[in-house]
Amino acid sequence: MSHRNQDKFGAVLLQVQDDLSQLRGNLEKIHLSERTTLDLQALDDAIRKTENSIKKHAEDYLKTVTEQLLVLPCIEDIHKKAVQIPKWKPDLDSFPDMPPQREVLPVASQREKHKSTLSMHSLWNPAYSNNRAIMYRKSGTSLPDVHKRTNHLAKHPRMIAGPAGRLKPWPRGNHNLAVLEDATGTLPDTSSLYMSIQHKAASLHPRQEPYSCKTGLMGSKSLCHKQLKWEQTPGYTCEETDSKCTTFCTTRTPPPSTSSQSMEHRSMMQAANNLLSKNHQNLLVPVPVNISKYPFTITEGRMDPLAADFCLFKQSFSSGWSSVVHALEALEKLLRDFAVPMAKVSGERLVDFSRGWDCGWRTARPVIGLVSVLENWEEVLGLVSRPGQRFKGEGGIEAAAIHIQSCWRHCVARTAYLRHCRRKWAAGTISISWLMRSQMLSVRKALQARRLRQLESHRSRAQNLAANWKHIQSSKRTIIHIPSLGYSPSQRLNLREFDTRQNIQINRLCDIRDKNVEVIYVCPRHLGEDILHYYTSLLVRDGATDGAEHRTTEASSSVRPFIILTPEAVDYFPTRNMCLSTLLKYSPRTLKRIRHLIQGKQAYIVGGVAHVDDLAVADELGVPILGPEPAIAQLYSTKSGGRRIFKGAEVDVPPGQGDIYTLNKLHEALAEIMTQNLGVQRWLFKIDSEHSGRGTAYCDVCHLSCYSWTLQEYRRHGVELWNTKWIQESVLLRYSDEIPEWLTRYARPAKTSRYPNWACFLKTFLRQGGVVEAYPPSDSVTCLTVDLLLEPGGEVAVLSCGDQLHGSCQLEAIGCTVPQTSVHPETLHSICTRVGRACLQRCIVGHVSVDLATFLNQDTMEQEVWATDLDLTYSDQLAMTQMLLMRTGGTLNCHTGCLEGPVGEKYSEDQPAAKSAVVNRYAVLGSHLFHSNLSMLYHNVFLMMCRAHGIRFNMKRKEGTVFALYDSSERCRIGMITVSEDLQGALVTFARNLSVIHQEISSSKMQEETNFKELTKNIEDVLQTIVQNKLRAVKDKPAA
Repeated sequence: MSHRNQDKFGAVLLQVQDDLSQLRGNLEKIHLSERTTLDLQALDDAIRKTENSIKKHAEDYLKTVTEQLLVLPCIEDIHKKAVQIPKWKPDLDSFPDMPPQREVLPVASQREKHKSTLSMHSLWNPAYSNNRAIMYRKSGTSLPDVHKRTNHLAKHPRMIAGPAGRLKPWPRGNHNLAVLEDATGTLPDTSSLYMSIQHKAASLHPRQEPYSCKTGLMGSKSLCHKQLKWEQTPGYTCEETDSKCTTFCTTRTPPPSTSSQSMEHRSMMQAANNLLSKNHQNLLVPVPVNISKYPFTITEGRMDPLAADFCLFKQSFSSGWSSVVHALEALEKLLRDFAVPMAKVSGERLVDFSRGWDCGWRTARPVIGLVSVLENWEEVLGLVSRPGQRFKGEGGIEAAAIHIQSCWRHCVARTAYLRHCRRKWAAGTISISWLMRSQMLSVRKALQARRLRQLESHRSRAQNLAANWKHIQSSKRTIIHIPSLGYSPSQRLNLREFDTRQNIQINRLCDIRDKNVEVIYVCPRHLGEDILHYYTSLLVRDGATDGAEHRTTEASSSVRPFIILTPEAVDYFPTRNMCLSTLLKYSPRTLKRIRHLIQGKQAYIVGGVAHVDDLAVADELGVPILGPEPAIAQLYSTKSGGRRIFKGAEVDVPPGQGDIYTLNKLHEALAEIMTQNLGVQRWLFKIDSEHSGRGTAYCDVCHLSCYSWTLQEYRRHGVELWNTKWIQESVLLRYSDEIPEWLTRYARPAKTSRYPNWACFLKTFLRQGGVVEAYPPSDSVTCLTVDLLLEPGGEVAVLSCGDQLHGSCQLEAIGCTVPQTSVHPETLHSICTRVGRACLQRCIVGHVSVDLATFLNQDTMEQEVWATDLDLTYSDQLAMTQMLLMRTGGTLNCHTGCLEGPVGEKYSEDQPAAKSAVVNRYAVLGSHLFHSNLSMLYHNVFLMMCRAHGIRFNMKRKEGTVFALYDSSERCRIGMITVSEDLQGALVTFARNLSVIHQEISSSKMQEETNFKELTKNIEDVLQTIVQNKLRAVKDKPAA
């Protein structure tokens, strides 16, 4: 039926209704006297019945046309109401913002009212083709061209609200159900909803997918990838005739879609699966308190239309049955899909739900809302929430197939995606690794090329230094002292107070006793004003004071030229324990100042333990290094390398073997040398790269169970036959069996601070390599240290020699006595010369320190001297010797074994020094004195305390005590020199000074850590030995 025919049919109905109304009015005017035979009551009933029937047909017609329930007003009330038709206000962002305009229409006839109503309903339908023309004809407004809906979408009826209520939608994004609300905030009486019509402009909402409601209420996502959100709104109170409503949850319903049936099943599956994750007891659904008056039952998703309860419900709500039918069909579909055997429906809840349900989205079934209309909603909701329940209902097999296919496709796609991600990550990792490797290779090559260039420059400058050495020694020159300890990183990190250890050689400043020498001393830490004041006063020309006067560190008329510089990188790396050469390398300001100070002068560097950064510093300054190349120094400064040099120099070494890196070789070598040297009572194990007794362990032979049997075998065969292999074979096998257990049980590290047990020591020993050698087989062993200068010109000069003084560890030297008195000077000079020449043959130049051990052989009763260690560095003993010579003004002649010094009156600074007699003196040097309580005293207070006890240096007699200060912060380490006319006096003075200092800074209640006591005990043993030697000499003299 076209729209024009619809208008004509409606006009006819309205005309018939008007004629009937006029007929009934005319009949009421007829008097009873005129119509006595006419039954007016029957006629009136017939007319009223016809009028009601026409009214009913008109409502059905209008509902069919507009697809929304329309209640016509009563005929008698038409003239009392004026219908206002608002202008259409679209709710789209693209439309211009036009405020709603209302105008009071003049009272028109019933036909005009009906046409106006139809026109407005047409305007409310955006898809109507003539709505633009009607809008333009009525208000002069030209609407935009809105795309038409697709043809397969059916038109749905709209419900017109009553006069007392207004549609108040929930906040946007929460849900789409509208709630009738009056001005007081409560719902009006539903009985008045169908009495009259209130025309309001319907708001347009964006289209949404239909299947999202099915899935959204379950908290899932449809195939169209539209995410639905569960949102709960605060509860409200509904005051109807006799019911109340509780809080319920709603969802935002997406717009309808044209998805296929398979997609619908898939969406339903996702909704059911997601519903399992939620506890249905926590879902709030509307549960009215009152008992339903119109209940009916749905069995297996099918409703019996002939059931009495359903017929009663249908008859009671026949006026709004069109909207109820759609909700009922949706409920039946839900129950069939999930195979619900029986559901008890509350008629009132179903009607309320159908009124509030937006009928425009018929394909979307609000599951929670539908379940809420059931009286047994908990049972049904639990059944719907059961896993796999969807597959038992209508279309379950198809839904299961769709679900399986979806899961499989998801799995395949997920696997492919993960594989792609892994490959992408792998490709990125490989690319980055390759780029980093390429960059590292390029940087490594650049560094290698740079170091090779530095090495070539060093060799060129070393050749120039060797060619001009004699000229340089006789002319003015600048010596750059860098007391760097270039140990390995692991050794540096394990050393406490590493910067203080590097600064122990601060006495190198005393090289300025040569008038042609200027000293630039690079200090590894910042020195305080007290130390600067002390050394400035100490280095006054000719030693005029003892440290009481103040001088600057720069050159002046009364001070030798020396400068103390501290690299700025010391502040950047305070805890890294970097060697001084590395710190200076990363200190451009200090390097620049040194270049400025040596500009145009003869200069060279005197380093410490060789490090590769020494070459970098020398290359930056453009000066040679008085020392070997770092690679050569690293090769021969080990214990095994020293043994090779000693053997090349044909110097006696302890029985042993070097370059041991495996446990089997250690056992085999130890068994062999123990078999050949039965007289050795203790065997030493030394790690190649360690120093100062830190990497030394020992084990005594007396703990071997087979040692007594071995001695018996030795006596039985005799000395001559013992050296044959076949006789030693049995002892060698016996040793090989017992040595592993013997070492495990009785081997001990000499210093447990670095290696607490034999297992830790052995692990490092095998990793870095080491030597096994014999300890001198004597009760009286004297160790001495000799400092050599291997000149680039090829000469060997002995700069210092002294007998070692030990503390708690007999293998670590704390001090020495100068000059040495344990070995004949000629023998010592011969040994040192041979060692020096062997070093020169291996391109080793500079300062070298040789450790020797002397003892009396019990078999031959002759003195033996073993070369035990070789250090290619400037030693602490040599630094203290320089300070000794500076204070005494004497010379040390190691060829004769004498420390010669002048004795005379005290000179003034204006008069030249008068010649005085030369006498021999002896000195005791202690460079590693440690006492934890020294930190409680500042250096000036300490010096005042010592002067109060008479501990000072007598410049007139050139005797007394001189201190060496190392740092201003911790102040736990000091050096001390005592000078006397004889060795016994120097030792007694040294021991007395230690005792006085210890008593002044210690108490019985304080816990201190010191080596004063062990050193004092060692000095007492030396004094006792000296006394015994003097008594023996006195006894031997008359006999001679």
